[in-house]
Amino acid sequence: MSNDNPITSRLPLLLIFFFILGLVAYLQWPKMEKKAQKFQRIISVKVTTAKLADFKDSIEAIGTARANEQVFITSKYSDLIEQIFFNDGQLVKQGDVLVRLNNQEELAKVSELEANLSESMAQLKRFQELLSSKATSKSLVDQQEAQTKAISAQLQSARTKLNDLSIKAPFDGVLGFRDVSLGAYINAGDVITSLDDLSLIKVDFTLPERLLPTIKRGQSVIALNTAYKNQQFLGKISSIDTRINPITRTLKVRVEIPNESLALRPGMLLNIEVVRQVETLLQLPESAIIPIENEHFVFIINNDSPQEQTAVRKSIIIGRRLPGVVEVLAGVNQQALIVIEGALKLRDGARVKVINLFENSNVDDSNLEGKAQ
Repeated sequence: MSNDNPITSRLPLLLIFFFILGLVAYLQWPKMEKKAQKFQRIISVKVTTAKLADFKDSIEAIGTARANEQVFITSKYSDLIEQIFFNDGQLVKQGDVLVRLNNQEELAKVSELEANLSESMAQLKRFQELLSSKATSKSLVDQQEAQTKAISAQLQSARTKLNDLSIKAPFDGVLGFRDVSLGAYINAGDVITSLDDLSLIKVDFTLPERLLPTIKRGQSVIALNTAYKNQQFLGKISSIDTRINPITRTLKVRVEIPNESLALRPGMLLNIEVVRQVETLLQLPESAIIPIENEHFVFIINNDSPQEQTAVRKSIIIGRRLPGVVEVLAGVNQQALIVIEGALKLRDGARVKVINLFENSNVDDSNLEGKAQ
């Protein structure tokens, strides 16, 4: 009887089989790797270039618009409205008559006083002639002179009241709604209408006291309002308060904005941007920046050959930020093609396809002829 184990007798054959299998796998590995590379995923991306552009260092605040001059038109006296010379929203000039109250009584009083003054002055002249010939006393002349002055003062007062019964515009502007009717009786102080000088809009707002050294009179500002989403209104700082609010520690600032088109109205909420400094700096879209811990990176298109484009991760140094853009201090130049869409899908050395060469005017497709810096 033989004691040979069947498994032991086949062991050399098994070793030879696994050796041949490993050798075949080793010889085929480069071809498999090359094939895997051939079918590596190509990621579509959009690119741009770093651009030199104006970088505004500004402060933002909120304020309420008010007219350059604004007043409620009222009457000094109580009487009936005899005439109305304006309509709602009318443009008027300084001195235009808006409303005339019943003035018949004052006209009669003025006429009476004018006649009395004329008679008194004639009487004074006769007394003065008599005094020169010593036919009358000096006291009578003085008495008549005092009476003449009194009548003159009464006439001036009557004329002033007669003038006040014609209510006039105190300055150029736009009238509001008419709040009275013809023939209505109004009391002293009743509002007839409003008048606003809209040629210039004033906006008051507050800033933290720490910003005091960075603002000054004449500094440019930009105002925005939701009613005009795509329009900017330019103005300047006209005055800065001399005192800091001791409770809020804020500083009051006033801005004046020209308003020839009358687009802005009192009461509007305005977003104010105070431009402190404008510099020309190298900038990138915020979407191109990839933050990792304390560092910042971008993916740059590297063209080793016209048939192959790869994305290379590169460290950059950034500076200040504005909504949507970032200042670039170092790491890229204006010729580099930088990924702005699809960067989150990339890894260093990934193959890419640029899809916006002809859509984005900022990208020059001649940059693809050679290797980006």
